[in-house]
Amino acid sequence: MKKTIATLILCMALFQSHAQQFLPTLKEAYQEQFLMGVAVNQRNISVPEQMELIRQQFNSMTAENDMKPQPTEPAEGQFNWNGADRVANFCRQNGIKLRGHCLVWHNQIGNWMFTDSTGQTVSKELLLKRIERHIEAIVNRYKDVVYCWDVVNEAITDDPHAECPYRQSRLYQIAGDDFIRCAFRAARKADPNALLFYNDYNECDKFKRQRIYNMVKEMKADGVPIDGIGMQGHYNVFGPSEAEVDSTIALYRKVVDHIHITELDVRVDSKMGGQLNNNGETAQLSPELVAQQEQQYARLFRAFSKHADVVDCVTFWNLSDRDSWLGSDKYPLLFDKNYKPKKAYELVVGKIQPK
Repeated sequence: MKKTIATLILCMALFQSHAQQFLPTLKEAYQEQFLMGVAVNQRNISVPEQMELIRQQFNSMTAENDMKPQPTEPAEGQFNWNGADRVANFCRQNGIKLRGHCLVWHNQIGNWMFTDSTGQTVSKELLLKRIERHIEAIVNRYKDVVYCWDVVNEAITDDPHAECPYRQSRLYQIAGDDFIRCAFRAARKADPNALLFYNDYNECDKFKRQRIYNMVKEMKADGVPIDGIGMQGHYNVFGPSEAEVDSTIALYRKVVDHIHITELDVRVDSKMGGQLNNNGETAQLSPELVAQQEQQYARLFRAFSKHADVVDCVTFWNLSDRDSWLGSDKYPLLFDKNYKPKKAYELVVGKIQPK
């Protein structure tokens, strides 16, 4: 009897392994709908097995950190292209499209951008000139391989009670919303062919999404060249709901023709958004949480697919749980810490509808 049970278990494992071999890859499953992307670090494009997984699964890539303002221009006029070049060259050599991320952000930006030689805060005019010079340099360097840019990242406040819709960053304190206008115009001048995105998190929150919509609508009415909205997609197993994602995309598509899901992950605790806001919370992984994550991924992709005429690209923020900025204990991606596909992967590529 024991031998029979052991044989049955082995047969089931072999069947599952055999079945996985016939599943489509992510890019194959959605080739008629949108690009499938991944954010990468330097290890991902150096380790052969990880390189092959990228080539196999994805047709769009984002540099997780290597193209941000601080890594590329740590001091004024002193550029460090090493990491960004390696990412760009990997894309060039493998025929993978590259999302540029990001040109202007209040984080990971050199303090030199805001101060003069005496340590005093610069004028608005000088700040905008520095933004223009940075954008001109990086966009021109990668315009042959970058098909779109997250031009401005996270400029809207998270506070639903704030009178001003903008984050009170140093960028805003010095230049008001003109830093946004300046950045988009500089990016368009440097590369007229690239799609230009405003990118933000908590983008399904009913207060924040309205402010994002209002800002983009106003900017576009003033001739600011914003082509699309990037929905970061740092979600959890509890939310947002499929209806919230659906209605958010429906709102944004009223004002832009391109929507990208730019930083997708689904963590197994109750936190979400663009900050490492763990607050000491730990989630004991259980079959129930795993099942919730699987169904959340299925719901999300049903919403994305519904709007495939405007959703151009869905990008996962990191290749596997091992790489995740959230930590592998949040179990947030389709590939586990050993780079093996989870059942959630099977649901996504199989386009299985949620229960």
